[in-house]
Amino acid sequence: MPDFVAAHAAAWLSSAGATYLLIALAEFGDKSQLVCMTLAARHRGLPVVIGAVAAFAILNLLAVLFGAAVAAWLPEWAVTLAVAMLFAFFGVQALRFEEEDDDEEIEEKPGHGIVATTFLMIFVAEFGDKTQIAVAGMGSAAAPAATWVGATLALATTSVLGVYAGRRFLQRLPLNWIHRVSGVFFLVLALLAALRLFGLI
Repeated sequence: MPDFVAAHAAAWLSSAGATYLLIALAEFGDKSQLVCMTLAARHRGLPVVIGAVAAFAILNLLAVLFGAAVAAWLPEWAVTLAVAMLFAFFGVQALRFEEEDDDEEIEEKPGHGIVATTFLMIFVAEFGDKTQIAVAGMGSAAAPAATWVGATLALATTSVLGVYAGRRFLQRLPLNWIHRVSGVFFLVLALLAALRLFGLI
């Protein structure tokens, strides 16, 4: 019995480790990490991490439980359209930002607002994404719990790295330039989603 338990634990850890490595490499530099980086340059880092990890945890759970069928609940064009509209909205909102007087302290959004914003952006953007489908595929071939843990830890890692980069590097820019950069970035993502919607990419 101890040998069986040890073998089972080893197989579980192996599945979780393989999933972690694969998903972390796939998501490094992906749009979700860039979203975390951009948001962290404008807001506190912890709420961004919480929102991102919560979104990924739920997305991975759906993928493991229901597989690729999750993405089929809605037509692909509807998901792509929602992504384009969401990123376009945040892009325009960021570009419309006007910096206040330097002596005036800019009010920070409440933490729960940043969590909700991050959660919504990543959940919609990653719903039905190749990573979620990959998690579904791995979950059908290995222990679902191990796949979920490995994938969620991997995406949490990439999110934390994105937040760190945003806080350390992008935050050095003037606030109005941060909003311009993030606005252009979100509009580019919206354009890519729109091109995908019309089958151009």
